[in-house]
Amino acid sequence: MKLAIEIGGTQPGNLDLTTEWVQRAERLGVDMAFSAEAWWSDAATPLAYLADKTERIKLATGIMQVTARTPAMTAMTALTLHDLSGGRFVLGLGASGPQVVEGLHGVSYATPLTRLRETVEICRMVFAGEKVRYDGKVFQLPLPDSQGKAIRVAHEPTDVPIYLATLGPNSLRYTGASANGWLGTSFSPDHPQAHLDFIREGASQQTRSLDEINLCVSVRVEIGEDVEEMIARRKKGVAFNMGGMGSATTNFYNDAFKRAGFAEDAQAVQSLWLAGKRDEAAQRVPDDMVTRFQVLGTRDMVRERLRKYREVGVNTLKLGLDSAGPLGPKRFELLENIVDLVEGL
Repeated sequence: MKLAIEIGGTQPGNLDLTTEWVQRAERLGVDMAFSAEAWWSDAATPLAYLADKTERIKLATGIMQVTARTPAMTAMTALTLHDLSGGRFVLGLGASGPQVVEGLHGVSYATPLTRLRETVEICRMVFAGEKVRYDGKVFQLPLPDSQGKAIRVAHEPTDVPIYLATLGPNSLRYTGASANGWLGTSFSPDHPQAHLDFIREGASQQTRSLDEINLCVSVRVEIGEDVEEMIARRKKGVAFNMGGMGSATTNFYNDAFKRAGFAEDAQAVQSLWLAGKRDEAAQRVPDDMVTRFQVLGTRDMVRERLRKYREVGVNTLKLGLDSAGPLGPKRFELLENIVDLVEGL
């Protein structure tokens, strides 16, 4: 089982520290570093900077939002990062959610899976060196009844891996059918079927196996003795995912917890959060909604929990290490400890 790190937002004051973070991870043998975009920075620019500061670690977007740029621009950005990194770039894509898409980008969130699928197909057309001709429900290239013409991007055919961040059943099936990797969240190794059954189904429809897909799962990790304090402190984050990461009608994180057997709890927490009762929402989160979806506890507890992720087929753990505070010695030490535990499994 391989490991990945999260880069976090880059600011002028932490650029050197961010570079040191990724370089340390590279020296420890960490496989991938992911740069995110939500409402603080774009995912691509930090990777262009880090490409010059690293040699082996893969640099990935986790994720580029498909509503924030056209498919052709997504593909050209991917090709640029592929070139700058010496072939180490991984294109992570996702649909995001309606609050960000419609609130920040002013784009309708209608048919998110269709937009994602068409973006992937157009990107692969560009990567293959083909002239871009596409007649989809969201994208028509060239634009009909226009002066546009089919254009081939001036780059030799190139293989850029595409990982998809998906949570809903249909989007998970599509991931299994088409993606090089899956960027999973709200995943519990105690309930892997809530995600993997759909990915496996999609893969089988295309005569693929699950082994052909890098199952890259996000997980928060904390090592310590006061387990009860860890659980209590993390309940607010779970409540935020249940109520704040989406609207009242569209929350893929909440739906994933429901499929894992927490339907009543997820609904209750969401209702409290949306009613503005955020402290009550956090208190309503049962311990299992923390412990089964995160890795925390003593060193021995963490080792056994990591082993369970490996046993259910997770290929890469994308580590969330916010428990160690901001970038610095404590987070570096936590990463070293996790590397040591995984190597000893």
